[in-house]
Amino acid sequence: MRTLHKHYIGGEWVKPSSFTVRDIINPATEEKSGEMILGTAADVGLAVDAADKAFETFAFSTVAERLELLNAIAEEYKKRLPEMAAAITEEMGAPAGLSAAAQAPSGLGHIAAIVKALKAYSFHEDRGTTRIVKEPIGVVGMITPWNWPVNQIACKVAPAIATGCTMVLKPSEISPYSCQLFTEIMEAAGVPAGVFNVVYGEGLPVGEAMSRHPAVQMMSVTGSTRMGAAVQADAAPTIKRVVQELGGKSANILLDDADFEKVITRETESVMRNTGQTCTLLSRMLVPADRMDEAAEIAGRIAATVVTGMPNDAATTMGPLANST
Repeated sequence: MRTLHKHYIGGEWVKPSSFTVRDIINPATEEKSGEMILGTAADVGLAVDAADKAFETFAFSTVAERLELLNAIAEEYKKRLPEMAAAITEEMGAPAGLSAAAQAPSGLGHIAAIVKALKAYSFHEDRGTTRIVKEPIGVVGMITPWNWPVNQIACKVAPAIATGCTMVLKPSEISPYSCQLFTEIMEAAGVPAGVFNVVYGEGLPVGEAMSRHPAVQMMSVTGSTRMGAAVQADAAPTIKRVVQELGGKSANILLDDADFEKVITRETESVMRNTGQTCTLLSRMLVPADRMDEAAEIAGRIAATVVTGMPNDAATTMGPLANST
């Protein structure tokens, strides 16, 4: 059983201010697989203080130093790829093949993309006699979802490091194992103390405390519309910058000249991956009325090839829903 009983604050694994835990349920077995500490506003305060202190020096790190750090993180990540895939399968039920081929490598992919972008990025722009300098904003609060857990962590953390920001992360309370492993990767890579901090817990009170804290300059949020509205409201009094991705399923419009066999096969297979729990999946197809029967036949035929089952079975292409809610 996995036990996540400490937050990661100021480069150390720190005991919580109050010892209250939440059971983590393996969605494939519906049995307890571990437990996670529930953080408080006091824990958030300690984490923000650590990030704010670290920002005093990390903000002045050079591009070369940040590149070296990102590359070190990538190297440590590569060593833990199989473990990361297994953690994601256990925590949110993604088939083992999907975890190994897409879920776990996606985090590494984001780090590589940011390394490439940082090498070509200029932090100043000259306009005539004026120089515009782009500076790190400060402490960034991050809230990530359960459906692509390490993907969303990496795509927030890597840009923050690249720009010289420090951060406090609250991962999903449904799928925290990948975050624990990612934190171990960050520690092994030598990320300076306080640059990266993790407080486990639920939206109330952890997300709320992050959004309201005056030393947090920006909130980066991926989640539900309800959660996004709460963060926006909590951040307003301190005039934070708030970046939100409150994704939902989108329509797929097929015009009459489309190759129905090719497109519907591709999109039906795609929407079944990750048990449909991906915000970019095109889950509705709008087709010409006189081709509805043709479209339905193709979609039904492809859907029938999906193999549901336990996520660690090699034949399984669709695992369980990540949670009962």
